[in-house]
Amino acid sequence: MPTITINDKTSRPIADDGLIRKTELIISGVLRGGVLLSVAVILAGVCYYYALRLLGRPPHSTFPDTLAQVAAGIKGADPVSIVTAGLLVLLATPVLRVAVSIAAFAIEKDRTYVIITGIVLAILLFSIFGIGAYLGRPGLTSMPSDSFGVLLFIGLSSMFAGFVGALAGLGGGVFIVPILTLIFHVTFATAIGASIVSVIATSSGAAAAYVRDRMTNLRVGMFLEIATTAGAICGALVSSMLNDTLLFIVFGVILLISAVPLVLRLGEELPRGVQNHKWAAWLRLPSTYSDQRTRQDVTYQVAHVRIGFGMMYVAGLVSGLLGIGSGTFKVLAMDTAMRLPMKVSTTTSNFMIGVTAAASAGIFFQRGDMDPMIAAPVAIGVLGGSMVGAKTLNRMSNVHLKKVFVPMIVLVALSMLARGLGWL
Repeated sequence: MPTITINDKTSRPIADDGLIRKTELIISGVLRGGVLLSVAVILAGVCYYYALRLLGRPPHSTFPDTLAQVAAGIKGADPVSIVTAGLLVLLATPVLRVAVSIAAFAIEKDRTYVIITGIVLAILLFSIFGIGAYLGRPGLTSMPSDSFGVLLFIGLSSMFAGFVGALAGLGGGVFIVPILTLIFHVTFATAIGASIVSVIATSSGAAAAYVRDRMTNLRVGMFLEIATTAGAICGALVSSMLNDTLLFIVFGVILLISAVPLVLRLGEELPRGVQNHKWAAWLRLPSTYSDQRTRQDVTYQVAHVRIGFGMMYVAGLVSGLLGIGSGTFKVLAMDTAMRLPMKVSTTTSNFMIGVTAAASAGIFFQRGDMDPMIAAPVAIGVLGGSMVGAKTLNRMSNVHLKKVFVPMIVLVALSMLARGLGWL
């Protein structure tokens, strides 16, 4: 059995490559299956909705925000409830992926990651069925708009958000929130709810391809998800208590400062002189990916695991507070602190952002902040764009990917500052 060796002092056996490949294919299959099922249900509900309108039987102008209401609506053939059910399938996909990952790591006989993944699943379930149910406000919520033209434009805009999000590991929320609030005058809470959906859609659509192609570091992702999910819950809990203006300004400034080290290493194709942190060996984080552009296998090390873990908690906190996915912070943590190759950082960020968003998604849904007739075109558009983005990334170099990511960081930071200062 192969081993990872750190400074010739620490070695730890790793699972057979065939078992690891089986794990990757299982997780990729779960993500792909969840995406396809959710798209089918959402499209069925949307088509049924507009078919009723054409027949002169307008559907209800409210949408359900509890599981009981969704079930009752489906039983009564309510199209909005069907659309909501499709969105719930999408929201549940990252949770199911975590649950299946436990079984997959068990197949590898990797008890450490069975425990780590079990902790992540426990946090997610506590958020959805504990905190979400406690903070929810049961009752049917009015929909602000159901114009087909509006929904079509939202869907097309979301395709762009999904494409860029898949390339840069962002999640697309940085584009979705401004589009919905500035152009369509959607409330900020509803825009965040749709943004959470876009993050999960980007993650599920792109990560299925990245995991299958062995670009994602599953162990790095699963370990760091403990921090991001805990942070996301805290962020969602305090989101209604803090001043949004101050939050946007603070995080905008932090993001600009954090981007400086990345800019200084803009021409670096692969990190050099990286030494594994002692936790990296025990957690089996060093790995290899196959670069389709250079047609070579790239082996990399993992540094400063504790710093990366701390930064991931902050990333989760930002996600819960602002509903933007916080992929920028995740990529910065992995690239700047942990010194992973840029492709691994962005693909692993895509893998993680869906789980981070799922930790707060249940809270936003049960608050009534997810309008299905807005979130549906966002989900479909983002999914399409993210799949195209996933195919594009493999053909890019790490240097070119950084040149895409750095402007995105600046855009996110300036957007936050502008909203905080009242310019948007």
